[in-house]
Amino acid sequence: MGAEGRTRRTSEADAACVSAFAAADCPTTGVALVAVGGYGRRELAPYSDLDLLLVHDEDVPVGEWAARLWYPLWDAGRPVDHAVRSLTGVVEQAGADLRVAMGLLDVRPVAGDAELALRLRSAVLTRWRRDARARLGELHALAEARARRSGELAHVAVPDLKDSAGGLRDATVLKALAAAWLVDVPHTDLERCRQALLDVRDVVQDAAGRATDRVVPELWPTLADGLGLPDALAAQQHVRGLGRRLAHVSRLVWRRAEAVLRRPAPVGPRRPVLRPIGEGVAIHEEEVVLTAAARPGRDPALLLRCAAEAAERGLVLAPHTAARLAREVPYLPEPWPPSARDLLVRLLAAGPGLLAVWETLEETGALARLLPEWEAVRLLPHATPLHRYTVDRHLVETCVEAARLLRRVARPDVLLLAALLHDLGKAVPGDDHSRAGEPVARAVATRVGLAAADAELVGTLVRHHLLLARLATTRDLDDPDTAEAVTACVSNGEQLALLAALTEADARATGEQAWSRWRAGLVDELVSRAAAVLSQRTAPPAPPERCPLAIPEAVRRDPDHPWVAVEQCEDGSEVVVIARDRVGLLADAAAMLAVRSAPVRAARAWTVDDLGVSVWQVAGTVADAAVLRQRLEAIVAGESRMAMPPAAAPAAAPAAAPAAGRPGPLVVVRPGASRRATVLEVRADDRPGTVATVCRVLAALGLQVVSAHVDTVGPQAVDVFYVREPSGSPLEGARAEAAEREVRTALLRAATLEGRSTP
Repeated sequence: MGAEGRTRRTSEADAACVSAFAAADCPTTGVALVAVGGYGRRELAPYSDLDLLLVHDEDVPVGEWAARLWYPLWDAGRPVDHAVRSLTGVVEQAGADLRVAMGLLDVRPVAGDAELALRLRSAVLTRWRRDARARLGELHALAEARARRSGELAHVAVPDLKDSAGGLRDATVLKALAAAWLVDVPHTDLERCRQALLDVRDVVQDAAGRATDRVVPELWPTLADGLGLPDALAAQQHVRGLGRRLAHVSRLVWRRAEAVLRRPAPVGPRRPVLRPIGEGVAIHEEEVVLTAAARPGRDPALLLRCAAEAAERGLVLAPHTAARLAREVPYLPEPWPPSARDLLVRLLAAGPGLLAVWETLEETGALARLLPEWEAVRLLPHATPLHRYTVDRHLVETCVEAARLLRRVARPDVLLLAALLHDLGKAVPGDDHSRAGEPVARAVATRVGLAAADAELVGTLVRHHLLLARLATTRDLDDPDTAEAVTACVSNGEQLALLAALTEADARATGEQAWSRWRAGLVDELVSRAAAVLSQRTAPPAPPERCPLAIPEAVRRDPDHPWVAVEQCEDGSEVVVIARDRVGLLADAAAMLAVRSAPVRAARAWTVDDLGVSVWQVAGTVADAAVLRQRLEAIVAGESRMAMPPAAAPAAAPAAAPAAGRPGPLVVVRPGASRRATVLEVRADDRPGTVATVCRVLAALGLQVVSAHVDTVGPQAVDVFYVREPSGSPLEGARAEAAEREVRTALLRAATLEGRSTP
């Protein structure tokens, strides 16, 4: 059993091959019998083929002995995969066929001319190292195609120990990458997982009584017995954990290999180049790392900051960085401060970039510091084959899907947390995981700093995350009671939109069958009917509240000179701007902050008599009031290029669609929301200059902003502007459509230019 069994089988096979070589009267000079592949690595499973190559020098003619060699092995009932080649022919074939080259990297002499076998090994390795840069693309394509066919070992219902992603073939590929001398491979992790998977394969083949690498469901109890594990679930988690670890190492090594290929060939000695992206955080060779100045012991949020930066940029969170942070960062206070909660939401909203970073957090133990409840669902298989992933991976995939739906909801932080937590109840024995998961989700939401009402909402979404799909597919949508069953669980349109988005994200992350066009249509119809019921219950919206603020006497005496005040707060700065109200005042105030890339977290704007008042909550420290006032006066006077915020763009710049996987800005007019003004709602990626861009477009259209309500929820800006004509009337249809269109175009253009300028 285990390594000893493989060594014994290999020794027995070697003895049989040596005997057959001697019996065939093969020449002992210029001819060698070599083992390749798994046999070359001394890793024979109970029913493995013997991969053998009879190689000879060019000046040694092949005689009848070459054919006689195989008969004793066949007669003994040994499965043999054999070939006869000249040394030159073997090397040429390795150069032409990548699969042949991979097998020959493990060539081992068995009988005959050992010096010839060593020459073969040297020639193959030399050629592989010489051609590796040119062949890595093909090798990666083969590995990805195999993964698509066979799925991931950690998640697929019937894993293939050899061909699934994270299986033995991936381990062989990693050894080949190490042999190419292009990239470092974590050898200890690789060998530990590889040897453990070989142990699993031995048990599987012994139990099946034949050569197989597939673990069918009925084999899990047998595997548990053979591996000394308590039960079938433990066996699944053991095997899937090995696959996940190997897949993680494989993805990391491939990212590093691709980074090596993208870099120009070094000239002279290479020195590490760090590109700072925040305090104590930098990018090194496409990985997020800590700088020498980082002090993890003083910054509890540093782990989250590194993870969010890596995920948003689609980079690797360096495993050694994550491991160090897991050891050294203090635990976050409970409840978490708003800055830490925002970092978590940014991480969850990163889309596809979340997957690799979350995997690194899991594999390095860093995730346990942030979400200890995760361990209960780690590698937990779903009870139904409808799911293509284990519970933990399904939750992360649900976040990725939810990130594409953020523009549909006003509270992306609530949606993302519900997506992350909605199946935690599956770790609790029982049939109703939704009910079991509700208190767990509410507790986590409270711990990460959500207000009590928001934590309750997260719990409600988790409790009812199956409601829409179940009712839509099993109840009569024309029956009023069906919509009433939905509205009995959600109390307003905002909650209904969140539940609809969670339903879609959950289904898409489950599998293709879970979110067909038919199912999506039924859910949309049910949501529409429930929204109609809720709209009849909803009272007309109240006018926006005016923030009480004492107007300084100096402003009343001279309103044409802007008054600016700055006050430092616990997690940033508050900036107040007061001046005579006019078209463009809010745009100029926003530009005053945008030119310094000051992240606006929230803002309110309103009018008092003939004065325009705006209050801005800004992350970090900004310049003092005098400097800001001078900047604003320069912008108003047109004496400074700072009038154009960084996110804005020349009119000639074309608008473009957002990057793949990122939702575009949502700009809509909300008719009926106010009788005194037209309400324009904007949801877009939070970036410096977003508010300034919107305000400048409105000013260019000659529109007056009566009040503004700017908020940042995780990665999304949720901004509402009450606008009207200079005459004081709300916008007519064409003018409202123009405002909606021009703001959306400007935001798309700004996002496009920012993408082009990002290194």
